[in-house]
This record gives sequence, structure tokens and C-alpha cells, in this order.
Amino acid sequence: MEVYTVEISDKLLCLFNTDVRAEDDQYVVEVPKREVESGTVEPGETYRVALISREAVEEAESVETSAATTPSSEPQPPVEIGELRYVEIEDIGKQGDGIARVERGYVIIVPGAEVGDRVKIEVTEVKSNFAVGEVIEEDF
Repeated sequence: MEVYTVEISDKLLCLFNTDVRAEDDQYVVEVPKREVESGTVEPGETYRVALISREAVEEAESVETSAATTPSSEPQPPVEIGELRYVEIEDIGKQGDGIARVERGYVIIVPGAEVGDRVKIEVTEVKSNFAVGEVIEEDF
């Protein structure tokens, strides 16, 4: 089995799934409205976009990785391990996990949650660009 390593920059502003669609003589990747409304993305600005194939992401997610502990001048994650948070699930990831966003569009992956769920979670894992949370209480 080939293993792909996907390194994600600490400068990541947002993370979402979308389809590429053909429109006239070009292809379009749409940015969800919530990314603009949260202040993560500004209309009229230019951004670097990375496209990651579904297969590479699925294989990378199945491989355990360790986070670097080098101090950075970049903003730190807005959550800590053990922290309790009330979140609303806004999206579903390719693996079927719920996705919530908090400060600066920071992503929290919540296994077993569905779009629209409002849940109390405990943060169980924190990376520079996403965290994982476990549901403690449903429908707060």
C-alpha cells in the first residue's frame, strides 16, 4: 500500500470540500458563503488554492501523524485538549465526520455528528489547522 503524506501549512485559512464544475470555457471552484461571512476569505482578494484528491486525503487520514512542536509566529489553535465547546455542525467530511468551525474558521472534526447538530464536545486532539472533538452532550 502506498502512503501519501499531506502537509498542511499553518497559514491555512479555511478547509472545505467542493466540486469542480465546468462553466462555459472555464472550470469553477466555489467557496462556501460561510467562509466569507466568517471573515476567513474576502471577496476580491487573491488566494493560493490547493486541490487534494479524495484518494490522497483518505489514505493520509488513515495514517497517524505527529505534530511538530516548533514554536511559530503564526496564530495558535483557538482550542486546547480537554476544552469543552458548544458547536454547530456545518458540513460533513469525506470520511462522514461532522465538521464545525470556530474562531478564524478553525475546523473541529466531530465523528458521528450530522449537519445541523448542535452539540457539546470535548476536544481530544489539536493540530495547527484542525482539532478533533468527542460529543459529550447532544442537542444543547
